[in-house]
Amino acid sequence: MNVTMPSLSQIQMTRTNPAHVGSAKLSILGQENSNQIQNEKTMGSFESYLVNAVSSMNSQQLDVSRVQEQLITDPDSVDIHDVTTAMAKAQMSLSLAQTVIDRLVTGWNELSTNR
Repeated sequence: MNVTMPSLSQIQMTRTNPAHVGSAKLSILGQENSNQIQNEKTMGSFESYLVNAVSSMNSQQLDVSRVQEQLITDPDSVDIHDVTTAMAKAQMSLSLAQTVIDRLVTGWNELSTNR
């Protein structure tokens, strides 16, 4: 089986951050997802990022509850690996949320004491 790797002439590395040299994004020639990637990186407010993150964390917690309930009611319809994966994702998102909240509170306390 022959697998061809793109040559260096096919890969164009450019920067997405305007502070870096260059103005285009990282891409491989022939990719059609460049506009989609650019649209996903649109700027939003901190509030919208926070609300999206909390709603994502909440949906993962609800997914775990749904899969656990399905495991109890109909064990043959659910793979135990799906339950384990859902629980790990929910635990990781909750841990990340706790870390972010702790750092925000610590930062706010530092700012308020440094007036």
